[in-house]
Amino acid sequence: MPVQKFEPMTKNFAIFDCDAHVTEPPWLWERAKDWLTRDELEALKNTIWFDPESEQLIVNGKAGSGLGSQRIHGTPGTVNVLSLAGPGLKHDIQRALNVRNLKSDTALTAEQADYLDHKGSYEPKPRLRDMDVQGIDQVMIIPTDIDTYPWLQNAVGAKAMCKAYNDWAYEYCQENPERLFFAAMLPMQDPKFAQQEIYRVAAKGCRVGLVRPIDAMGNYPIQPKYDRVWRAMEETGVVYGMHPFPAFGSLKPPGYTEQHSGAELITLSASTAGLPHSFLINVQDFQAEASLWVAMVLMSGFFERYSKLRAAVFEASSTWLSFVLDECDKHYRLYRNDRQWPPLKRLPRETFFEHCVTGFEGDEAPPSRLPEFYENILAWSSDVYHHDGDDVWRAIETMRKCELPEKYQAKFLGENARKLYRIETPKNFIRDRVTEIERPDWWPTEEEVKASLKPEASVLRTRAEFSPGVGGTR
Repeated sequence: MPVQKFEPMTKNFAIFDCDAHVTEPPWLWERAKDWLTRDELEALKNTIWFDPESEQLIVNGKAGSGLGSQRIHGTPGTVNVLSLAGPGLKHDIQRALNVRNLKSDTALTAEQADYLDHKGSYEPKPRLRDMDVQGIDQVMIIPTDIDTYPWLQNAVGAKAMCKAYNDWAYEYCQENPERLFFAAMLPMQDPKFAQQEIYRVAAKGCRVGLVRPIDAMGNYPIQPKYDRVWRAMEETGVVYGMHPFPAFGSLKPPGYTEQHSGAELITLSASTAGLPHSFLINVQDFQAEASLWVAMVLMSGFFERYSKLRAAVFEASSTWLSFVLDECDKHYRLYRNDRQWPPLKRLPRETFFEHCVTGFEGDEAPPSRLPEFYENILAWSSDVYHHDGDDVWRAIETMRKCELPEKYQAKFLGENARKLYRIETPKNFIRDRVTEIERPDWWPTEEEVKASLKPEASVLRTRAEFSPGVGGTR
């Protein structure tokens, strides 16, 4: 049996993963009938429902919606990017598996696809085992279909969906409440429903309420009508979790044209330009949504109106932040006398440092080179189990290469997040890296991985090249 090996590493502090994902499983809907009222269940069925017979998510009457979170156990010939990045599933291994799938005779079998579908994505016991290998002591779990919820047209159905998800996530975390924490979805379709859900999940110990920073159905989150939502967060101490995601706009109602999302504009521009890869979308969408939100809340005085509110900027990297804060400060100084709003009490940068934390990923080196700037506002996220996720050992390796002192490592990798969420540091934590993982016989060899990293490995030859008399052979 092959063994995947890793360099020995040791850490001297507890890790908090501020942003990792679960995939909403089919039984989330099955259990809903025992937890929702009759009216809520009926609204849920008519708004967002997993149909077990066809194995499709039906949203606003549209079948096959969402990202496919419910496709558990994998699909032959497919690498499930939503549940792939478990222990040791580094990007070069993923590349080798994707290259295999280009040919039918080497494509993943049902058994192999099931092996790569990490069950911790929807079951807590496997997740805790994975966390032990990944060096993750505590984690904040976040749903995957977060671009779907803002587009639910029935407000009662949206309320029911958030309630069903939040109760399932709460149960998931009860497997080990000292290690597992959940961020709640909020039905922003109706401010009063969102307010009620904040109070409800806060009573369960929830630390974060998630809000997508997009204008969906005319609802941008910092509109004045949401005042009651932010007041509820101030009163309960629930953190405003700002999580961007590529806004594809696939669930917009027919004829609706009032969506104003930087992410959707980028997606549209990339597709109409004929770009053959999603790299621009993946890189820019998250940062576009996050940077717009940051500029708006800082320049509008949002945190001065809600002085007790705290916020977390998730999954947008962090290197862009220093530039955005510099620009906000500069423009405020230049145009403060031209403002139509009351003057700010502090510079935007000072406000961000007081109220916000921003996530970063383990292969992101610039923050380690600017520790004085990021010291109290940086929190590591694994993004596990999504395909670009990674373990904490990768983050520590990046920081050590940058010669970042350990006191900053401890802050970035746990202390800042726990302070924001008001979570105790665990008495016992993982110190040593697991250096060997047994793998099945079909696991990619070093030679296969090396060959798959060559650009030509992913180039499919055309039918003409395989036809006799056209310069090729069968």
